[in-house]
Amino acid sequence: MFEEITVIIVSIKEGWVLVLPFFWVGWDILKAWYWIFIPFLLVKPFLYLWRWWRRDKWFAGFKFIVLEIKMPKEILKPLRAMEQVFSALWGNIYDPPDWWEEWVDGKMLLSFQMEIVSLGGVPHFFLRIPEKNRNAVESSLYSQYPEAEISVVEDYTKNVPRDIPNKNWKMWGTDYFLIKEDVFPIKTYPKFFEESTQASKEEKRIDPMSTILEGMGKFKQGEQLWIQISACPVTDEDNNFTARGRAIADKLASKPKKAKPKPIIQEAAEALITGKVAEEKQEQQFFWPEMMLTPGEREVVAEVERKVSQYCFECYVRFIYLAKKEVYFGGAKSIPFGYFAQFDTANLNAIIPWMKTITKVHKHWFLPWNLFHPRRLFVRKRSLFKHYKERIPPLWPWAGGTYIFNTEELATIFHFPGRGVAPAPFVPRVEAKKGEAPAGLPIE
Repeated sequence: MFEEITVIIVSIKEGWVLVLPFFWVGWDILKAWYWIFIPFLLVKPFLYLWRWWRRDKWFAGFKFIVLEIKMPKEILKPLRAMEQVFSALWGNIYDPPDWWEEWVDGKMLLSFQMEIVSLGGVPHFFLRIPEKNRNAVESSLYSQYPEAEISVVEDYTKNVPRDIPNKNWKMWGTDYFLIKEDVFPIKTYPKFFEESTQASKEEKRIDPMSTILEGMGKFKQGEQLWIQISACPVTDEDNNFTARGRAIADKLASKPKKAKPKPIIQEAAEALITGKVAEEKQEQQFFWPEMMLTPGEREVVAEVERKVSQYCFECYVRFIYLAKKEVYFGGAKSIPFGYFAQFDTANLNAIIPWMKTITKVHKHWFLPWNLFHPRRLFVRKRSLFKHYKERIPPLWPWAGGTYIFNTEELATIFHFPGRGVAPAPFVPRVEAKKGEAPAGLPIE
């Protein structure tokens, strides 16, 4: 027995003797050449930080302005006029950088924000845009709403403390996200109304905007509700959106694949084992794939193809309700909840509060972790408030949290309703129609 143990020990030692030279040679190579792997490990972080630095420097040279749009008393044009505005804005703001501009100058695609805000019970419509695009944006708006009044105003987010929530102010808010892939559209305005047969009359519809305007008008002094929709013009080259939509539409509309015939030997073996002879299946009659879809499936395919055929924007949506402590009412958040719930459909898509950024932190089953619950909630509120004020995406500086809306979807969420469908008296409107000076009026 001892002899066997001795032989095993000797064999192990001999094995180590054979392995050790290779180990030391590899170690010497690693010590001499380890630095050659460092550039490969650091190139991705370096490029990320480089581009971030160049973008930050380029972006600092830009000035943004806030435009307030006061609606005319009567809006006779169809709601799709707002869709035309967004199509024009896409062309006005979309300016992709080339290689040098992106990596050296730091240029990037700019976005604009549409904001519906209630300040003490008075709703306002704001548009935050780059100052250099002001003339083009105003031209796009006036082309469809010639009687609207557009003016540059101070950013309303500067009129409240920068450290909300604090001892005097409370807040609640959330970002929104889609429950399905963004190639599936939300409910859009054609589903809300039937157009009047007379183009000169205002559309006969149930306008979803009336819900939020009526709710905003019930706020007291010291209460504010901010709704922000950010949009950045993109193309299929930027996110492969059209290709993704076409692939899903083709998958939904495709005919079931025909089963491959079994080999004769396999059929004979199965007949011998089971004793059953395979029956010949009659060939099914040929139908076009579209004819085999149910009405609901056909609608989904049509809506997906409809969405990818229009101009698209990379978007995010959020809202914040903030108020002084003495007038804060937690139930006020149901107003934006009800507004965005109008655009949900069971078979297409829905926009819902995002659990990653909502200002509600669930308690943990591990009880000691709940000691940090108030602090976690405070940090989440501060982060959401900062993101709103600075108009940055939900997961900044990381990618994500955005999704694609087309012009029809944006026009449904943000548009200017006429008094006929939104008769709220507290909505600021242009009561007097502007006109040109009479002909022959002396100018001296």
